[in-house]
Amino acid sequence: MKTWINIFWLGIKELRSLLSDFIMLMLIVYSFSVAIYSESTAISESVHNASIAIVDEDRSALSGAIANALYPPYFKTPTLISASEIDQGMDQDKYMFVVTIPPKFEQNIRQGRQPTVQIDIDATAVTQASIGNSYIQSIITKEVNHFANRSDATTAYPVKLIQRRAFNPNGTGMWFSAINALLNQITMLTIILTGAALLREREHGTIEHLLVMPLNAFQIVIAKIWSNGLVILIAFALSMLVLVEQTLDIPIAGSKLLLLLGTASYIFAAASIGIFLGTIAQTMAQFALLVLMVIIPMVMLSGGLTPIESQPDIIQPITWLLPSRHFMDFSQAVVFRVLALI
Repeated sequence: MKTWINIFWLGIKELRSLLSDFIMLMLIVYSFSVAIYSESTAISESVHNASIAIVDEDRSALSGAIANALYPPYFKTPTLISASEIDQGMDQDKYMFVVTIPPKFEQNIRQGRQPTVQIDIDATAVTQASIGNSYIQSIITKEVNHFANRSDATTAYPVKLIQRRAFNPNGTGMWFSAINALLNQITMLTIILTGAALLREREHGTIEHLLVMPLNAFQIVIAKIWSNGLVILIAFALSMLVLVEQTLDIPIAGSKLLLLLGTASYIFAAASIGIFLGTIAQTMAQFALLVLMVIIPMVMLSGGLTPIESQPDIIQPITWLLPSRHFMDFSQAVVFRVLALI
């Protein structure tokens, strides 16, 4: 009983030390609010307000229909320019896409020919350029087919495919990004807080004071783990309820209690890694380098950035040793796959 009382009061000391550190508190608040919101919403899975210009050398009804089909929110209102303005406009980053419709375009379509439409793309934004190019090709093809057939063309296929999205009906990538961002913040802050707490004791010379007291290493380590882990768990719960569920409108399909219990287990594992790194490192600089060597593989191989099945075959067995992989599977099962606490 005395052991757990010592652990409790040592943990209270750690909490007081953390709560008195204004910069660290601001880092925790930022990491579980602004950082997660930015990471979830910054990467768009579709083109949004892309700048586009049209060089209309045909000036026909068909070219006008194509220009009118390129409308918000995918594209900004198209700007009509001349062919001589293409290079200058793209060099000055005015336009991401420039569509050039050649002369006699509509006439060639009427005569059954296959005229060429040129699409110039600023590919510095690789993802947006690739997706936007597909959008433009699809829009132009649809308008040309409608004009040539005088109606919307339909094709009868011998097999009809019906797609149903499980767990995420609208295919919203932000849902997955938010959970992945939460995992990254938990991993980073838990390891940093616990390891830095141990190193701070060593640098200030108070670790020797603790060792000469009627305490053992187990009590010192567990106190640092539960106190710092409690702060991270509270920040995680508030972030899930306020930011993820309310602000980002991401539904939590499973049991919230089960999610908190699983997160507490993962925080204990991550905090143990932080303590281990804190015992190896002699200075904060060494600890920072060790943290980079540990956190980056844990984040990249967790399955959040790329599915485990898509990773090299030689790497996949190694991911079983990482707690981040198991927590990612667990959190997705609870949040999306309705794994409820029975």
